[in-house]
Amino acid sequence: MPAPTKGARLGGSPAHERMILANLATELFRHKAITTTESRAKRLRPYAERLVTHAKKGDLASRRRVMRTIRDKGVVYSLFEEIAPTFTERPGGYTRITKIGPRKGDNAPMAVIELVQEEYSPKQAVVKEAEGAAKANATEAPAAATEETTPEATEEA
Repeated sequence: MPAPTKGARLGGSPAHERMILANLATELFRHKAITTTESRAKRLRPYAERLVTHAKKGDLASRRRVMRTIRDKGVVYSLFEEIAPTFTERPGGYTRITKIGPRKGDNAPMAVIELVQEEYSPKQAVVKEAEGAAKANATEAPAAATEETTPEATEEA
């Protein structure tokens, strides 16, 4: 059994938090993007991505597992028939959180969580990984060059 999350919960009790996350996930899949507080968006992201992963499998057991969370059959149908097929090539990262300004009434930090609509291209992902590796090598290269020009190295030569 997984350990409960530490710290304050979104609602008053664990059951209330589960219902909040289920309702947020339902509305996310219904509208493709929702505006909520940053803390709720951060807690919703892994929850919603797990549901999309189950929907990508598409079998009956996965549908029943998703139905335990999302009670609206129309939303479950659209998740399995419309949303999940768009993510077949994408290995993860189905949602995006964008921070926006604070809420007017209580100054709570707000964010928009949305389903990623862009097409996934594996070539683009490989390029980003290569750029990250090149940056890492570039930061190591000046350190290696400074080691070679130490006074001991010049005396030995």
